[in-house]
Amino acid sequence: MGDILTGACSWTDRQLVASGWYPRGRRDAEGRLRHYAERLPVVEVDSGYYALPRRRNSELWVERTPDGFRFDVKAFSLLTGHPTRPEALPPDLRDRTPARGPADPALLDEVWGRFAEAIDPLRAAGRLGAVLFQFPPWFTPGAPAERLLEDTAERTKGWPLAVEFRHPAWWHAEHADETRELLTALGATTVGTDMAQGLTASLPPLVPVTRPALAVVRFHGRSRAWSRGSKEDRFRHDYDVTELAAWVPRLRRAAQQTDELHVLFNNCCGDAAVRAAETMRDLLAAPPGRSAEPQHTGRRRRIPARLTTPACPILEACTEGCTPTPSAACAPCSRRTRGSTAGSTPPS
Repeated sequence: MGDILTGACSWTDRQLVASGWYPRGRRDAEGRLRHYAERLPVVEVDSGYYALPRRRNSELWVERTPDGFRFDVKAFSLLTGHPTRPEALPPDLRDRTPARGPADPALLDEVWGRFAEAIDPLRAAGRLGAVLFQFPPWFTPGAPAERLLEDTAERTKGWPLAVEFRHPAWWHAEHADETRELLTALGATTVGTDMAQGLTASLPPLVPVTRPALAVVRFHGRSRAWSRGSKEDRFRHDYDVTELAAWVPRLRRAAQQTDELHVLFNNCCGDAAVRAAETMRDLLAAPPGRSAEPQHTGRRRRIPARLTTPACPILEACTEGCTPTPSAACAPCSRRTRGSTAGSTPPS
């Protein structure tokens, strides 16, 4: 079985910083990352989507983390076809950003080069876990999309390329096999997801393994506001231990097919993401068929052995995507209207 690394999709999120998860004396930039790396072995750099990363930051991240730590860097928005604000680019490139439509090829080449230069220290130090290309909801199966994926694979040769789709058609019955075959041929990791089910934009809770070196699963929470509202509305969720335990068999099966599996939590609600990552780590560490005592859930609750066997992903939660036991760190999670669900636009 490959190594399973659990973590969060940011260590600098404002709600996390304000939650009290970072102890006194470790709340500056260096202290936060060192503290995070002592608790969890992988993190996503979601800021790479919102602005071009800088090489100096990558150098500092290497200095502040131990050998074996992994950074999964999210690709800059312009590289995945998302609208990009001029302010997200370096000053010398801002007047070249298109108001609408595709970017100028020369601008794209320059941005690709700067992005590669920025993440190179992570690659050189063995800290680069994946480069995540999250394509927009309007990116649908077809020849134009395949050409862009092929171009992305060509430009990222030698990188640990990971691809996440936001349009569910990629995993509909008529496309699923072709999607797996395409990403396998491109040498790309397919990103699995957990999110609310029953929505028009819902992605199925799959873990397709298309690259033997790495698999990735991102847990987006189960908010019913996935397609509307603010970023906080879309990703606000406090995972219950039963919701996480239902995923354990799937994750273990995926880990048997790959050298390394990254399990990342993108649910923004105070410290909900890091707590979920620590709980999932404890669940996965328990021998199959045995109960486990998670150490960092915030609720001291024993997990019955039956929950480490395959379970139906349809789990009860409130219509706000919250669990029956709300987190004190996030006031909106205290709304308790009940319903059924399972498991930045700008994306996140």
